[in-house]
Amino acid sequence: MLRNTLIILTLLFGLFTQAQNATLGYRIEGDVVVFTFDPRDYYEATEDGTHDRLDFEDLEIYKVSVSGQFNNWSREGWVMKKLDTNTFELRKKLADFTDEFSWEFKFIVNNRYWAEPSDDKASNLADAKEGNQWLHVYNLKLYTAQIDDEGNVDFHLPGYTDAHEVILAGSFNKWNEHAFKMKKIEGGWKLTLSLKPDVYQYKFIVDGHWMHDPHNPEKVINEFDTYNSVAVVTGKVTFTLEGFNDAEKVVLAGSFNDWNEESMTMTHMDGKWLYTLDLPGGKHHYKFIVDGKWMTDPQNPVKEYDYKGNINSVKMVQ
Repeated sequence: MLRNTLIILTLLFGLFTQAQNATLGYRIEGDVVVFTFDPRDYYEATEDGTHDRLDFEDLEIYKVSVSGQFNNWSREGWVMKKLDTNTFELRKKLADFTDEFSWEFKFIVNNRYWAEPSDDKASNLADAKEGNQWLHVYNLKLYTAQIDDEGNVDFHLPGYTDAHEVILAGSFNKWNEHAFKMKKIEGGWKLTLSLKPDVYQYKFIVDGHWMHDPHNPEKVINEFDTYNSVAVVTGKVTFTLEGFNDAEKVVLAGSFNDWNEESMTMTHMDGKWLYTLDLPGGKHHYKFIVDGKWMTDPQNPVKEYDYKGNINSVKMVQ
């Protein structure tokens, strides 16, 4: 079952169309994918090799592994840790995956029985075919965004109250046309996401019609000669220069303020010079100006030449 000859057909009929169901099998926490297994989510298991079905409650579980496209459907490689009676977990860094963002996977119990996801529980189901038999698998999508009512970015589309459905699609979810359904609120539509600092492009899909955000003046032309709206998500970054207690003035200058020599005067506190600002994700060059003298950050070993041949300190915001 599920060997290299396995034909994976991603039929996302269940994925995103059953909003009342949960995404099972995994969650993403920062830069970590957390695979989760709870035997109470399963009714049946399929025996590897014979394809015989049995009731899940008849299994005495002593080992659970994650098996999928990302590990060549290994039965034993990604063994989960048992946290309590009904919880198994395995944590993997996003860096453990390649640049592909969509994967199929399942859980295998005792190196022998494949746990069969149930239609009425999981929303992130796909179908796989081996021979003449169709089998459910989970779909793992490594988006940089997560729907979160307590998230840091609100997307709001006023009006369109007669629309049946509004979808938010963008570079943060590979422009998926189904994944992020917006919530209808009084006077419009809204969705809140957790997003890392970066510059994102996005559009709304109103009953199948793609449109840029009419209330966001920031937009760029795309390959279809229409517009994508642009959202700049920033994160708070504190620059610190230790020592130099006798200095009269220390200024922070960098690519983020066009190397302005006056606009960001640092504050002296407890033997350190500090300045906090919001920056978008990515690479930023900077220097300190101590009483008129330019210098790189002595506590930061990461430095680069700019196009003028100057050496600058580098701050990565992620």
